Amino acid sequence: MEIEKLKKKSRAYALKNALAHDGKAIIGAVISSLFVEGLKKEDLKKFGKIINKIVDEINSLNLEEQKSEFENLQNQVHEREVREGLPELPNAKKGKVVMRFAPAPSGALHIGHAVSNVISSLFVKKYGGKFYVRIEDTNPEKIDLDSYKFFKEDCDWLFGNVEDYIIQSDRIKIYYDYAKKLIKKNSAYVCTCDPEDFKKNSEEKIPCECRKKTIKENETDWKKMLDKKGFKEGEAVLRFKTPEKFGGFSNPNPAMRDFPLARINLTSHPRQKNKFRVWPLMNLAVPIDDIEFKMTHVIRGKDHMDNAKRQKMFYQVLGLGKKFPWTFFMGRIKFTDLKLGKRHIKAGIESGEFSGWDDEKLPTLVSLRKRGYKPEAFWKFAEQRGLTDVDKVISQKDFFEVLDRFNRE
Repeated sequence: MEIEKLKKKSRAYALKNALAHDGKAIIGAVISSLFVEGLKKEDLKKFGKIINKIVDEINSLNLEEQKSEFENLQNQVHEREVREGLPELPNAKKGKVVMRFAPAPSGALHIGHAVSNVISSLFVKKYGGKFYVRIEDTNPEKIDLDSYKFFKEDCDWLFGNVEDYIIQSDRIKIYYDYAKKLIKKNSAYVCTCDPEDFKKNSEEKIPCECRKKTIKENETDWKKMLDKKGFKEGEAVLRFKTPEKFGGFSNPNPAMRDFPLARINLTSHPRQKNKFRVWPLMNLAVPIDDIEFKMTHVIRGKDHMDNAKRQKMFYQVLGLGKKFPWTFFMGRIKFTDLKLGKRHIKAGIESGEFSGWDDEKLPTLVSLRKRGYKPEAFWKFAEQRGLTDVDKVISQKDFFEVLDRFNRE
């Protein structure tokens, strides 16, 4: 689509959408309309900022200005542009869709979690299947014990269709079993190199000597990782052995070269205490759970693109490449004036700035529930936004104007 045509179409659809929603156009709905006009997904990287800027310009106008301008541009609007409800989910079979939301229990859930993840729950409602909440708590140092309680309350309220709650720290022995499978397949090895030396050599595509270990040597060293009389914390890590068909240690992407799967961490776990000394990292625990629970579709943030590639290799070395879930990388909503980091909120609670996770000044779900927000408001927001890999920059005021409108409806 040529640039001038794109700008005119974007403006027309933004005006139409704004007039339908009390003067505030929603970027996801505008982009969905432009897809009908011929915009390609691959064009978003090139044109996304332009479309965002136009939507912001339209939202800065008052209703009378929007109506006046739309009269001159309404001939640009295609009759089929309106999409009610969710877009279609590729490869979805009725009653067979399995999806998940996978938060880390480092504090209460907030609006960022809601707007990015409720769409997975809605797709499972649309097609039928199972929706899981998986609590990823394999980093003992970053766990807030109250989060487990908050998560269940928040997710029961927000989603309404949680099949089950999976707690990764309850599944450690399953991860150990898979680690042994990988070692037996010569697809993982125990590395005792200094981490900084390994990183430096990796950048130069020089594999460490540990990569040459036999299966038997790795089985012995794995037992030493598990044994409290064996390796000490920081002395050994289990690494994935990147297959040669994926470039091996010469893979063009350094992040794909023999990435770590598990490490020794002697920090007492808030739930498991000192029951385990070896803890799985994301790229061991996540693909195992996705395999075990038969995930069919995964919607995740763009910051997980490399992790998805790593996890796909994990599937492939186990002969499960065809079962890797369809994956979409969702654009982020970036607030210009709102801090969502749990560390920031936790510090505010500890200093007395906030009374707790449910403080009315906070954008946490427990706070929003107290303030009268309904889960359907988030569902409507997710439907309007649809599937988009375009980041949206928005102010707190503009976001809550949209959410408040949906909440009234």
